[in-house]
Amino acid sequence: MRQAGRSLPEYRKIRQGVGMLESCRRPDLVTEITLQPVRRHNVDAAIFFSDIVVPVAAAGIDLDIVAGTGPVVAEPVRTEVDLARLRAIEPGDVAFITEAVELLVAELGTTPLIGFAGAPFTLASYLIEGGPSRTYLKTKAMMYGAPDLWNALLARLAEITLTFLKVQVDAGVSAVQLFDSWAGALSEADYRRFVMPHSASVLRGLVDAGVPRIHFGVGTAVLLEAMGEAGADVVGVDWRTPLDVATKRIGPDRSVQGNLDPAILFAGWDTVEREARRVLQQGGSAPGHVFNLGHGVMPETDPDVLTRLTALVHEVSSR
Repeated sequence: MRQAGRSLPEYRKIRQGVGMLESCRRPDLVTEITLQPVRRHNVDAAIFFSDIVVPVAAAGIDLDIVAGTGPVVAEPVRTEVDLARLRAIEPGDVAFITEAVELLVAELGTTPLIGFAGAPFTLASYLIEGGPSRTYLKTKAMMYGAPDLWNALLARLAEITLTFLKVQVDAGVSAVQLFDSWAGALSEADYRRFVMPHSASVLRGLVDAGVPRIHFGVGTAVLLEAMGEAGADVVGVDWRTPLDVATKRIGPDRSVQGNLDPAILFAGWDTVEREARRVLQQGGSAPGHVFNLGHGVMPETDPDVLTRLTALVHEVSSR
């Protein structure tokens, strides 16, 4: 997952005194932070270091990423007047992304680079709530009570997200990943009605991009079938659903990504090895399996365990 660097002392050192948004806007830092887990763990691909709110900030929204809290929006988007502040973006608005990807592609050589963006629903939840939420009350109130405004907001966010991903593709990423971190707050019916069309428009806009498209959410067990239908080539699965069960829901024509519980990395090596082998075995039921954690790396994780886990996956997968 994209937070792989958070557990590294070299990551904490380079980020010291530098805000998250500034880190994401500095190609030199983006390059170094993206490369750190690749050097340390010998993983098979690099995941572009960014944050889901980077394109939203480029679109004119006043926000900050507050340490220990997450994205905080100065003036939440809750009316048509607010929506007018969220403009479309052009590639030039995120020229630092192009520069960072080009630097990384040159450094990585044959190692693939996976691009990254937030999905419309998760972006909308931050914009409407004004920051992280556990209940999404304001988000759902707009979704149910003002569907025209809701769809206009998500359509705008889908356009912004698609542009952001196309910038990365044009600069040389080998695959793209669409994160809908908070989609698990929805029922399947609400997801299909209010969210899926907008995520699908992003994924559909990348059909001719020539790169695999990964779609991931957290707590999405009941949404996996719909997420597969949204158009991704690979569906990410969190740790709650076994991959063989997930494959039956997603369908036999899509690969899966996941899904070791990040907490298992704290349970001792025998447990880590047993559970990793289980994930690999269950992932074999899909036409393709990208081994990964079922969500982000926790900052307290021992980096040596991640290195050892990567070696184990390579060993088992090469047989």
